[in-house]
Amino acid sequence: MSLPSELLNQIGVVLELIVAFFTATLVAFWIGFAVWTFRDIRSRTRDIFAWLLAVILVLALGPVGLLLYLLMRPKDTLAAVYDRQLEEEALLREITERRACPNCQTITEPGWLICPQCRTELRRTCAACGKPLELHWIACPYCTTPVAEPQYVDESRFRPAVIAPPPATTTEPVAAPATLTK
Repeated sequence: MSLPSELLNQIGVVLELIVAFFTATLVAFWIGFAVWTFRDIRSRTRDIFAWLLAVILVLALGPVGLLLYLLMRPKDTLAAVYDRQLEEEALLREITERRACPNCQTITEPGWLICPQCRTELRRTCAACGKPLELHWIACPYCTTPVAEPQYVDESRFRPAVIAPPPATTTEPVAAPATLTK
């Protein structure tokens, strides 16, 4: 039994259309892979040679090239690297703003002149304007007054005063205050 030639021609045309459709779809995906790869690599590096290498890899090897690219591409995008650097700078700035006493490592505030824990001198005051100065400064940045030699903190003024015992009570009666009359 043989099929009519007209039916064979129609089956051939339908098969040609199916093959053409799948080929066009495959080419579209192939080009789409290359475009996606270009956009992705461009967001991950500024190296033009890496851009070209990645796109040529995908164009030459197709889906296998895309898989190879996904295995070899840089881990982070440039935006993620930038964000991480900003976070690191913010943390570093926060760490440097927090000062610690060089003697006992207690966290201190920027305006403190001595450490409240061990009384180590942290800063001194300007003789002219009274603002706190770092110990290594040679001039006040607020009023431009030259800074004198470091003055040492007198620790005796920070020690609790010795309270004298109350005077002995006497048994003599205390006179009542005089009242004013008009």
